[in-house]
Amino acid sequence: MKFPDGFYWGGATAANQCEGAWNIDGRGDSVADHFTAGNKTTPRFFTHEIKSDAYYPFHEGIDFYHHYKEDIALFAEMGFKMYRMSISWTRIFPKGDEDVPNEKGIQFYKSVFEELKKYDIEPLVTISHYDIPYHLAEKYGGWASRKCIEYFLNYCRVIFNEYSSLVKYWLTFNEINVLSNGYGDIMAAGILPKEDGMMFLAGQDKETKCRRFQALHNQFIASAKAVILGHQINPDFRFGCMIAANLPYAYTCNPDDQLLAQRDMNLKNYFCADVLCRGNYTPMAKRYFQEEGIEIEIEPEDHQILKEGIVDFYSFSYYMSSCVSGDPDLAKAAGNMSEGVKNPYLKASDWGWQIDPKGLRYYLNEVYGRYQIPVMVVENGLGAHDVLEEGTVDDSYRIEYMRDHIRAMADAIKDGVDLIGYTSWGCIDLVSLSSGEMKKRYGFIYVDRNNDGSGSLKRYRKKSFEWYKKVIRSNGEDID
Repeated sequence: MKFPDGFYWGGATAANQCEGAWNIDGRGDSVADHFTAGNKTTPRFFTHEIKSDAYYPFHEGIDFYHHYKEDIALFAEMGFKMYRMSISWTRIFPKGDEDVPNEKGIQFYKSVFEELKKYDIEPLVTISHYDIPYHLAEKYGGWASRKCIEYFLNYCRVIFNEYSSLVKYWLTFNEINVLSNGYGDIMAAGILPKEDGMMFLAGQDKETKCRRFQALHNQFIASAKAVILGHQINPDFRFGCMIAANLPYAYTCNPDDQLLAQRDMNLKNYFCADVLCRGNYTPMAKRYFQEEGIEIEIEPEDHQILKEGIVDFYSFSYYMSSCVSGDPDLAKAAGNMSEGVKNPYLKASDWGWQIDPKGLRYYLNEVYGRYQIPVMVVENGLGAHDVLEEGTVDDSYRIEYMRDHIRAMADAIKDGVDLIGYTSWGCIDLVSLSSGEMKKRYGFIYVDRNNDGSGSLKRYRKKSFEWYKKVIRSNGEDID
């Protein structure tokens, strides 16, 4: 087990899932604030109006807004070198289209960054993590409108200037490829349905697809312009893309299955990554547009903007792999905003996500071989039913999961991958994006909060807390 000197060990959260304080100190509502609670069997819903008889778990999260000093001290106790977090757009610009930012929002994140600096923890900041201002979605149609590019750049200009001396590493859009995968119309693009409905419901008709891919193209342009702007403001800034890793295996050696797996890898991963890392669409993406009848508006200058605004490093979330097959009768397995054929060689988590640490090594080799730029794993972890007993949680299952994935990363480094960081997801328990539950826990730190919002919010160290502390202290050499 050998990791490079200066490797960024740490953890990751998102503002919408942990911050809370959704309507205080000038913050406006984001689309995420309109998602009701759900669970493993009941889907989350989007509502246009905030209903008094519904529960919206993102409104309180785990109240990081008022606990950030305590939480960062716990991260420092584990030895974090990096903390991945996001800025809530509506805390800086409550509606998204204002000219003047919210000063209290600016000061809050400045305080967070200064607290991280006190402990020598490097922030990795996601600029847009599924939290487009509701006003932009309602008034302009979200990212389907190019107006959002202008407002996003105004937001970026403020935070780049305000935090120029405090933040070096930035991610433009979280899991941007969920749109190319047919998910995320509401949460990622702010394309609102006419009626209240399921949060993940995404239409597959031609008109909806055109609107979805127009939103994706507009995010590509916004990302590239943000990279160009950021490098102008501070040449030391480093920008990354953030891809939801969708690793497809062919279910059989049937050539049809092999071609399906290759197609999935291209459309669900390289489609977006090529634009962000190389500055152009893949040939397979162009064929997909033709076959699906998808037409989007591309301005003449867009091609040059994409070329000039490529990212400095590749980051991604990795939780599981899946199989693909032309046989429609095979059993399906759930995943991170994806679905595939169940792999008979793998076990699964409590939520049915198949566990495949070797797939992480495989994926690292694939993306590094294609792009040849530094790589970070910025989300990875096990969502599980944790039981608090006598002030702690015996989460040996989480330790086993992470140990196997860290071994896979070490093997990828031996393979030649320039892996520079690892921030495990939900380093402190937070509200699940997919189900809206607290019960689906990922953290090294247990937060006393229940699915219905009850609980003291007291923090407790799990068994994995001390284990991860040892891993970081040994730079990945002591993982037993």
